[in-house]
Amino acid sequence: MIDEIDAKILNILGRDARLPNVEIARQVGMAPSAVLERIRKLETRGVVQGYAPRLNPQAVGLGLLAFIFIRTDERVGVGRTASLLAKVRQVQEVHHIAGEDCYLVKVRAADTEDLGRLLRDDFGRIKAIRSTRTTIVLETIKETAILPVTAEEKAK
Repeated sequence: MIDEIDAKILNILGRDARLPNVEIARQVGMAPSAVLERIRKLETRGVVQGYAPRLNPQAVGLGLLAFIFIRTDERVGVGRTASLLAKVRQVQEVHHIAGEDCYLVKVRAADTEDLGRLLRDDFGRIKAIRSTRTTIVLETIKETAILPVTAEEKAK
């Protein structure tokens, strides 16, 4: 159960996970020790799964963003292809989806040549892949990992 205080803490951490505990406590109107205890409980329960920096893709040479729809010959529920896709270094996300395709994969590449190599070499080695359809992103208007957390209503 996420109460109003936990929701406030999670929203603050979502905006800036490096914010000092004292500042989080000030914003939610609690003692720093109480806020620290709540954060630790949220981590233990798996609500907070980690803290990671957001890197600028262009600055690290991965300016091309693409989404790849993948069809496989794999039986539903096997998941071997998903595991192999997840191991590819440039794959950021693998989603098992409903519809004509089996997976939606988000990848970052240096350029179209690098993307072509990724499709040919890395994805080409996965025998169950029957076909791919690639969409290259021209411009990103919004991209966030921040979830808009709200408090859960108590059962009446």
